[in-house]
Amino acid sequence: MTGTLVMLHGMTGTAEKMLPLAKQLVPEGWQIYCPQAKIPHPTRGGYAWWLRKNNTSTINYIDQAYESLSNVIEELPEGPLIVGGFSQGGAIASMMLERSIQDRIVGLVLIGTMSINPIGLKSAISNTWQRHVVWMHGENDKKIPISIGKEHIRIFDDAGWNVIKLQHKKGHMVDISNLKLLAKTIDIMSKTII
Repeated sequence: MTGTLVMLHGMTGTAEKMLPLAKQLVPEGWQIYCPQAKIPHPTRGGYAWWLRKNNTSTINYIDQAYESLSNVIEELPEGPLIVGGFSQGGAIASMMLERSIQDRIVGLVLIGTMSINPIGLKSAISNTWQRHVVWMHGENDKKIPISIGKEHIRIFDDAGWNVIKLQHKKGHMVDISNLKLLAKTIDIMSKTII
């Protein structure tokens, strides 16, 4: 089977910054798509899928996240998908399971992330087929504490999904010492028949 690995950057990231990681993880014969968020970060550069503190707007950050989700889904190529991302990007990736696009998703890659709508995610995955999830989180993550990351992945565990956990001792980052295992897990996802 062939398809597209979709990898979403975190806050202050860009599609260009996510591409090198995606190139190391993409299964043979699969394409890569790294969308870019549309909300410029007001102080640190790069882009965000949502902003919690936005003094120039009355838009709720959850509404911003769902608007970003809709924008990403509109841009996705046809065919099977493995979706994932880092930090905010991982949250948007898991939110895709709440939409009809979930029928095309064969696996998830969730790195240093959380759920911004746990109730919606629980409901969505209770009504769909189980698939592979690979989860990576740092024990010393100060931006998204590992306790919050564990709450997110517990939603999948409780629903009986096949979750591979790559916990590391570092902070809010991709643990490059686990890249080979991460890539191998994604390759297994790519062989899932839908």
